Amino acid sequence: MKNIQVNATQFFELLKDRDTSMWEIFAQMIDGQEKRIIFVDDDEVILFNYILPDNLEKLEEDRKKFAAEYQEKLSGLN
Repeated sequence: MKNIQVNATQFFELLKDRDTSMWEIFAQMIDGQEKRIIFVDDDEVILFNYILPDNLEKLEEDRKKFAAEYQEKLSGLN
């Protein structure tokens, strides 16, 4: 599995500048092989990892799961 290290600050700024979602960027990265995306801070400390699946169907499953978990966390804050 290929590892890709990404600066989280720069990545999320790119999303903001391009007015796009991370899922659209991830979809563009799919090439039939799983990849580990390692998000780091400016000091290169690992913040979190994401295993990019090898196909769009699995990516869509991840997106739905993430959305549900995010909504659940938001509802817990109210």
